[in-house]
Amino acid sequence: MIQLHHDYLLIQTSTGETIPCSAELVANELIGNAASQIDPALVRQAAAAVVHYFKHDLARTAVSIADFSLALERVLRTLGLDVRTSDPQQEEGVSVSDLRDLITESEVALELAFFPELRNELQNQLTHSPDLLRFEGLRGCVKHLLGARRWSGRCQNLNDQIVEFIRQCLRRDGKTDTCGLVIR
Repeated sequence: MIQLHHDYLLIQTSTGETIPCSAELVANELIGNAASQIDPALVRQAAAAVVHYFKHDLARTAVSIADFSLALERVLRTLGLDVRTSDPQQEEGVSVSDLRDLITESEVALELAFFPELRNELQNQLTHSPDLLRFEGLRGCVKHLLGARRWSGRCQNLNDQIVEFIRQCLRRDGKTDTCGLVIR
């Protein structure tokens, strides 16, 4: 098999096709018009960080455009930019939130700060009247909140608490009949 260039990933399209692409070019395409307002070196470094994450941390060379977009958005937010990547495959009427982005690093217990952030994010997403709410990164969020390396009974308990909290918030807001929920 031919080895990929160090800054390339195999991007999986919605049609199932896999295309080798430069991470920087994909990043610029996903960021869209905002790319002209961001330092090109910053975009290049963010794209390199995403490539490193997938290739070295996750040992993956093939990723979906949605996964790449989510990771890029997370990196750019970590760098202090409020950039939303445009996902051409994102469905209409679907609000997506990453639970790992709601974790605030502070002196307070992480769980105590997390639940109010989650409630705010849920209310914010509901203002757009979505047909479907999708929360991603539950497993990573739980492990980070507990400081766990491996999944345990404590992790499962917190996992269940977060899912139940989201369901209760939806019931309280009266959105259970009009809005679907996916937590993964």
